[in-house]
Amino acid sequence: MYYYEVAVTYIVRQDTFTLTYSSQEELAVGTIVLVEVGKKTSVGVVMSPATKPSYTTKPVTKLVYETSIPKPLVELSSWLSEYYRTHLANVLQTVLPRGLDKKRRTPKTTVSSTPSIRERTNFLLNKEQLFAVENISSSTSTGTLLHGVTGSGKTAVYIELVKQAASENKSSIILVPEIALTSQLVDELSQHFPDVIITHSRQTEAERHITWQKVLESDRPSVIIGPRSALFLPVKKLGYIIIDEAHEPSYKQEKAPRYSALRAASKLAELHTAKLVLGSATPSVVDYYQAEYTGNNIVNLLHPAKKITKPEVTLIDSTKRHNYKRHYIFSDKLLSSIEHSLQSGRQVLIFHNRRGSASVSLCDNCGWQAGCPRCFLPLSLHTDSHLMSCHTCGFSSKIPSSCPSCSSADIIHKGIGTKRIETELRKLYPSKTIVRFDADSEAGETVDKLYQQLYDGSIDIIIGTQVIAKGLDLPRLHTVGVIQADTGLSLPDYSSSERTFQLLCQVVGRVGRSDHSTEVVVQSYQPNHPAINHGVAQDYKNFYQYTLKERRRSNFPPFCYLLKATCVYKTEKAAISNSKKMADILKKRAPESVEILGPTPSFYERQRDTYRWQLVLKSTKRADLAAALDLFPSTHWQTELDPMRLL
Repeated sequence: MYYYEVAVTYIVRQDTFTLTYSSQEELAVGTIVLVEVGKKTSVGVVMSPATKPSYTTKPVTKLVYETSIPKPLVELSSWLSEYYRTHLANVLQTVLPRGLDKKRRTPKTTVSSTPSIRERTNFLLNKEQLFAVENISSSTSTGTLLHGVTGSGKTAVYIELVKQAASENKSSIILVPEIALTSQLVDELSQHFPDVIITHSRQTEAERHITWQKVLESDRPSVIIGPRSALFLPVKKLGYIIIDEAHEPSYKQEKAPRYSALRAASKLAELHTAKLVLGSATPSVVDYYQAEYTGNNIVNLLHPAKKITKPEVTLIDSTKRHNYKRHYIFSDKLLSSIEHSLQSGRQVLIFHNRRGSASVSLCDNCGWQAGCPRCFLPLSLHTDSHLMSCHTCGFSSKIPSSCPSCSSADIIHKGIGTKRIETELRKLYPSKTIVRFDADSEAGETVDKLYQQLYDGSIDIIIGTQVIAKGLDLPRLHTVGVIQADTGLSLPDYSSSERTFQLLCQVVGRVGRSDHSTEVVVQSYQPNHPAINHGVAQDYKNFYQYTLKERRRSNFPPFCYLLKATCVYKTEKAAISNSKKMADILKKRAPESVEILGPTPSFYERQRDTYRWQLVLKSTKRADLAAALDLFPSTHWQTELDPMRLL
């Protein structure tokens, strides 16, 4: 009789991560099994052999798969649980697909079978790209930060590295921040590799299960593309993990186990003896500093991959209303550029990082403001659906015809969203094809679904939020317009300036990739802010130095670690009193290095009928913050180590 520690996929007890079971057969670590837990049957993973306990054990009910998941993935699961101080069951719910014990139909191929819309690209790497490939492949460092300006050919470097891995019979995982970028990358890679596997959140449970099973049972090297969850596919031999647009916040999971895909990828690469590549034109300040500080490999691609004509960039001061004689949203310069592009048969991209038609609706008579009854946040106007919606909890209501406070009909809507921009542009250019991309877009109007139309230029004007700023290659694009470039600077967070810079850099980087002339018009109420100036100029070096000084002065990452703790109660009184009690406990019992900020109301103080108060803990020792976590109660508190933002 053999005995094993098995981790199941739901929390049985908060202080128990594994349960002991017996088996008449010898099982490998990573074997997926069905076991009885009380009166339930649960999927579990064999984590380690165990000695015969003094009590009677239940037997393993049956094996779900004959093939066990790779040992590095098992070890990664344990590491994630320890590193992020979360229950192992939470990790396994993330690592394993749902419905593993269900029988599925014959797997459909997940290989990209769509004909490429591009001509086959036979990359002839330039000197800078060749150096990058040789440097990364020969480096003794596990991780490499590939800092490549927009248009420098990072994708060509990725393809060459993946080819090297395939020649050694090893697979590669390429992570992308958005599903929208999958089509473009698959289109590129499918020209070079016969087995491109795609996974993403829009797939059904069955599709994700089939993809997972295919990887588990395959002995061939594969190229896997997907968002952060692709990291957990059961690859046996791994050569490279490549994270494209590595600065993107979507690589941090907001729900338990609240892991960073970058940190998880680093550990997985170490366990596989593989290599990690973080690619970005605007690396996070923390990642770049850590790479410099620890001596990790940094490779720079500082020049465009091909001969280009730099775009003409104009920064418009929105406080000077004489710049807006023709329209209240679009400056005269932007309108002229739009019209020139449309007349010459070129594309226009309008970027604004706020969806909806208006951000604030209020009564001009008494000052009443439309707010969410659950979150107390302003409701956003959506004229196309005739609704006012909360973008935090999803609450919606009809647009009021009169003020509920004073009965006045003088309801005004202020602020600009992507829907308002779309409405105005359709008035100005009714004959043109205009498509909006944001979280409110119809199911069929997504970047990945309309990628061919975007690529060949049949869409005249593209409107969108940050989804369109992320790595899209649009050869027909002539004009980029940025509306209210400083929108994100008003957010009370240490990273708001960095995020604004990154978005602006990425948007500006959509043009200037060809030999034809292009234009960028950036409208801002704070044109002299360093994030705006450096973003427009795509000047990472100077912005990085500026931000480091600011972070050192205020003691924020990379000069400390952070722990965000949110107290959640049904009443405001309970949230305040319990957060104050917790602050007192921490002051008495937390390690000496821990600095406690708060308690204060959370940025979104009320969400979904609950009140939220927040504590922020700082320390130069991450282990001390992890130790402080043990002081928090298991209920009414949401904690996050290494948060990317404090909102």
